Amino acid sequence: MASLKDVAKRAGVTVTTVSRVLNNRGYISEETRKKVYKAMEELNYQPNEIARALYKKRSYFIGLIIPDVSHPFFAEVTKYIEYYASLNGYKILLCNSYLNPEKEKEYINMLKRHQVDGIIMGSHTLDIEDYKNLNFPIVALDRYLSDDIPYITSDNFTGAVLATNLLIQKGCKCLAHISGPLELNTPANDRYYGFLKVVSENNIEHVVVETKLNKFDMEEYQKIINDLFEKNPFIDGIFASSDMIAITAIKVAEAFKKRVPDDLKIIGFDDINIASWYKPSITTIRQNKEEIAKKSIEILINLIEGKKVENKNILPISLIERETT
Repeated sequence: MASLKDVAKRAGVTVTTVSRVLNNRGYISEETRKKVYKAMEELNYQPNEIARALYKKRSYFIGLIIPDVSHPFFAEVTKYIEYYASLNGYKILLCNSYLNPEKEKEYINMLKRHQVDGIIMGSHTLDIEDYKNLNFPIVALDRYLSDDIPYITSDNFTGAVLATNLLIQKGCKCLAHISGPLELNTPANDRYYGFLKVVSENNIEHVVVETKLNKFDMEEYQKIINDLFEKNPFIDGIFASSDMIAITAIKVAEAFKKRVPDDLKIIGFDDINIASWYKPSITTIRQNKEEIAKKSIEILINLIEGKKVENKNILPISLIERETT
């Protein structure tokens, strides 16, 4: 196996020069770089992928920052992001922010040090200015960061309209929407606005409760829904902003002797894998997680290559009716 010394000898330079080329440190003439690259290839010193990265001045690494990979929605999206990144010759550096701003900032700095070619940002704890000042390609995943940063999301508004209309069509007279934290400026807030539009147009009694900021916590969901039922015993329909919240609502309904779907109808959002396996299976709004991932990679690579992209990317959804309605 060829060594650094062998590469230096073949290129007619010092070992230090080869090292500086590999680490992109100090001034090296283009002619010297070419000699070193050529020697590396001739001696098969590095895999072709690394040699290619050096030639094109790219790392072929993409950073992916998400709140929590154990959350089913992010787990499924991450799987597809890795798949489509790999198809395009990229590797993923996965970072869990746990919705902690300090952790998110540390990961961004780490990814910069590792010279990633771009970042897919699925977390949202930092100030907008922190994202604007990064100065390299970013795509936001289901997040709005700024007018200058492209984002991919689903048609949340239409999804909410479809879900709320179905609950009304099924005979529900008193509806609840369990939303995410509305203080965040995210595309998911359109689920709230779609719900409000339909209940207002149909003069339906309704209540809205929000989950807490920076938390994906089943116990917290349970407390919120328990409180919801205690204060609003006549609720007969719930539009939940995620399937995980919908599942929690089913469990709490059991404790209140509410039968699903006879006494209470529930619709979730996302269509995570467990939604179809849970008993009763969950009626939900399906986000095309594979298409979200594919589009994220496509846009980020276009940004890396200096191509123009659409900043606003809204993907279609579909209503999947199952046993909870």
